[in-house]
Amino acid sequence: MARFINPFTDVGFKRIFGQEINKDLLIDFLNSLLAGEKHITDIRFLDKELLGNTVEDRSCIYDVYCTNQDGEQFIVEMQNRSQQNFRERALFYLSQAIARQGERGAAWRFELKAVYGIFFMNFRLDSMADKLRTDVVLADRDTHEQFTDKIRYVFLQLPSFHKEEAECETDFERWIYVLKNMETLNRLPFKARKSVFKRLEDIVDIASLSKEDRIKYDESIKVYRDNLVTEAYAIEKGLAQGRAQGLAQGRAETARNLKRMGMDTPFIAQATGLTAEEIETL
Repeated sequence: MARFINPFTDVGFKRIFGQEINKDLLIDFLNSLLAGEKHITDIRFLDKELLGNTVEDRSCIYDVYCTNQDGEQFIVEMQNRSQQNFRERALFYLSQAIARQGERGAAWRFELKAVYGIFFMNFRLDSMADKLRTDVVLADRDTHEQFTDKIRYVFLQLPSFHKEEAECETDFERWIYVLKNMETLNRLPFKARKSVFKRLEDIVDIASLSKEDRIKYDESIKVYRDNLVTEAYAIEKGLAQGRAQGLAQGRAETARNLKRMGMDTPFIAQATGLTAEEIETL
C-alpha cells in the first residue's frame, strides 16, 4: 500500500499546491521554477472559478490560481491526458487573465502585470520536443528577441523526465523527481538538503489525512485509476479487433473508441498511426 498520496489526482495536487496553509510549498516550487529570474516572498490565492464577460461565456476553472507580492498572476494546472485543442485552451486561459486586468476610465494606461501558466502534463504533447520543460514566450520570429514579458507558458512533460534521485542537480529537478515518484516512495528524499521537503512529507503522508480528507482522496484516486483503465481498454480493444479484422480496421476502431472518450486528434493519431484526415472522417 502506498504511503504517500498520488499528486496526479485532483485532491492530491490541490493538497500540495492549492491550500493557503501550505502556500510555502507553492512559493518554493515557483521560486525553483523561476530561479535566477525572480524571487517570490508571498502569494495570495485567487478565485479558481471565474466567469466570462457575458452570460454565454463558459467559466474558466483552474487547479491553482494565485498572485504574488508584485501583482503577477500564476495559473498552475495538472493534466493527466491530452485534451482537444490543449494549446489553444492554455492560450485562452492566460489571455482571459490578461484581459481581466483591464480597467475602465481614461486614467488606465494598460499597466499589465505578467501572467504565467504552468502546466504539469502526465503525457507528451504531440509535436512538442521530447524534453521536460518547454517555455513559450512572445518573441521576434527572426531575432528571437522577446517582445514582452507579460505572458509566459511553461509546459512540463513529466514522462520526459528520467533522472534518478542522485542525478537531480537543482531544486526544480528535485521537485519534479519527488512529484513524479511520490506514490512509489517509502520516504521523501532531499529532506536533509532543504526543509521544505520534510514539510512536504508530512503533508502528503496518507496517514496524516483526516477521515473526511481520506474519503475525498479515495474517491479522487478511484477516478484517476478508472480513467487510466478506460483509456487502456479503449486502445487494447481496438488492437484486439485489429488482429481479428485486419490492422487497418483495428486502427479505425481504436480511433473511434478514443474519439468517444474525448481524446484530441493528435493523441489519436499518435496512438493509432492514422492521419488527422482519416480520423476526422470516422
